[in-house]
Amino acid sequence: MEDLDPGVVLAMTAQAPDGVVVIDREGLIRYWNHGSERIFGFPAAEVMGRSLDVIIPERHQQRHWDGFEKSMASGTTKYGDDDLLNVPAVGAGGRKLSIEFSVVLLNDAEGRPGYVGAVIRDVTARRAREKELYQKVAAAKAEQPTTA
Repeated sequence: MEDLDPGVVLAMTAQAPDGVVVIDREGLIRYWNHGSERIFGFPAAEVMGRSLDVIIPERHQQRHWDGFEKSMASGTTKYGDDDLLNVPAVGAGGRKLSIEFSVVLLNDAEGRPGYVGAVIRDVTARRAREKELYQKVAAAKAEQPTTA
């Protein structure tokens, strides 16, 4: 892979349908690709330099920032290679979303954790289908006569 031009990788990241977001150690958005624009409905120009709170529901913000600060201080995250986080999010106009994402810590020029990157997928429609199916199964079970 060392012979692959980094520009090709950056172009793929920029155009990917999944969201790719990078925030700095202050929690400010430093990279927001086309997929992020599609998922959240915010153009990159509108969110660059803003807090990630723009997509985090208010009731989840404190827990998010507590974990973020702990990860930046320790240089580790409890969300590793095999973990996808599944959380609610907020899109433009207050639209409620369900997203899955993976997290990577990225070092700054001094080799310390300086950034957090995430690859994000919108799973809102899938979660709605799962909820509907669960409700149908629960309703069918409720209608079955009980045996004594």
